Amino acid sequence: MFLTCVPLRKEHLPASVAVHTCAFPSFFLTELGPLFLREFYRAFTDDTDGIAFVAQDSGHIVRGVVVGPLQPQGFFRRLLQRRWWAFCWASLDIVRRRPATAARLLRALSYRGNPPQGTPRSLLSSVAVSPDCQGQGIGAALVLRWLAETHSRGARGCYLTTDADRNEHVNRFYQNLGWKLESSYTTNEGRPMNRYVFDFAASFTPYALDLKAA
Repeated sequence: MFLTCVPLRKEHLPASVAVHTCAFPSFFLTELGPLFLREFYRAFTDDTDGIAFVAQDSGHIVRGVVVGPLQPQGFFRRLLQRRWWAFCWASLDIVRRRPATAARLLRALSYRGNPPQGTPRSLLSSVAVSPDCQGQGIGAALVLRWLAETHSRGARGCYLTTDADRNEHVNRFYQNLGWKLESSYTTNEGRPMNRYVFDFAASFTPYALDLKAA
C-alpha cells in the first residue's frame, strides 16, 4: 500500500475522528464523543503551534493521524481561551449522563502530558492508525514525520506519555523509534503511565514525506 503523509486539514477531520474512535474505542477522549474529538483535532489546524499530519492512501483515504503542539503550555491555554464553549457543548451529553466525569474532563482540557523537568519540549499528543492497517509501518512514519517537523521549527526535544501496564507493544514501538523512558508515574485515576523523551542530536535528519507500507 502506497501512502503519503500530508498536513492535517479541516477536510480530514471526520476521517481523523473515525480513525481515532476505531483505534482507541475504550479511551476517555473517545468516550467524550465525536463532537469532542472533532474539536480536539480541529485545534491543531487552527493554531500555528499545532503540528499534525495524516497518512492517506492513493485514494485519499485517511489511514492514520498524528498530532501534538510545538509549545504545549501556550497551545492549550490559547485553546481554552478560544474554544472553551465548544468543548463544553461537545461534552454536555456525557456530563449529564455521568456527572463524575466533569472533573476528569477539566483535567483533559488542560492536559499537557505532565512535562518533564528541564528543557521545554514539544508534546506528541496522539497517534492513531486504523486497526485494519496496523503493523504496516504507518504509525512509525507518522511519528517520524511529526518529529521532523518539530525539529524544523526549532524544538530541542519532545515528550509523550503512554500506559505502563498491559501496553507492551506501544512501549516497544516508541523505544524502537528512539524514544527514551524518562520516568513513570500514576494519574489521579490510579493509571500507571510511562513518560518518554526524544531529544534531538546534532546528527538528526528530517524524514521523507512519502512512505511505502508493506
